Amino acid sequence: MTTLVRTADRFGASLRTRPVLRAREVTRRFGQGKTSTLALDHVSLNLEPARLTLLMGPSGSGKSTLLAVLSGLLRPDSGTVEVLGTSLWALSDKQREQFRLKHFGFIFQGYNLFAALTARQQLEMVLRWGEGASSREARRRADAMLELLGLSDRANSRPAELSGGEKQRVAIGRALIKEPRFCFADEPTSALDWERGQQIVELLRTAAHERGATIVVVSHDHRMVPYADQLFNLEDGRLLVESNGEQSEPVLWVNGLDDTAALWQ
Repeated sequence: MTTLVRTADRFGASLRTRPVLRAREVTRRFGQGKTSTLALDHVSLNLEPARLTLLMGPSGSGKSTLLAVLSGLLRPDSGTVEVLGTSLWALSDKQREQFRLKHFGFIFQGYNLFAALTARQQLEMVLRWGEGASSREARRRADAMLELLGLSDRANSRPAELSGGEKQRVAIGRALIKEPRFCFADEPTSALDWERGQQIVELLRTAAHERGATIVVVSHDHRMVPYADQLFNLEDGRLLVESNGEQSEPVLWVNGLDDTAALWQ
């Protein structure tokens, strides 16, 4: 039996927006035999455009694994992920890579910056290679993003010359500069003080609300909850809501309030 989550707006009213990402009965196990671990246990969910969604839960709950499966980086053992009407895991490796390049932006915990490139060049490369932008256009947009991130004075600095927080902001700018349909972020505020963290959350919210992007964020930072449109809580690889101890079902919290949305079979 698959239980789906009906999304809701910040005031609790249900919306009928067509999902742009559908996951059905997704499972993923690591290891073999008695030592194997079930990281995702038949997870099903819908994600809609123009929403910032948080995936939260304790360490080892499956948050980062789910993010990787939804974003085409980790193949599930079973289940399906459909994005913009395309079955993501039915694509060949090359087709999936091209699909990610066209539609997805990524923010990784480890930054994944190129050591030889300056902060400006990290952003320009995305536009030149991914969009075919001219050098002038790439420079203009890169400088505008660096200014937005408070990094104009670090434009010519390489990763070794940047602090952890500065590298994180460059990584976030790289993900957002091409205005992707989807942005998948793993702990995007972990290396930032909260003042900078709020700026990043506002950037992600703007990408969702003004550009119509689907933003999916894994985080332990509960200060992000009031900024979210949807919050899914994971535990032991499942999306859970405690219902008098009787059963476990997916849950949606809205705008940081424990306002469980309607569920249907």
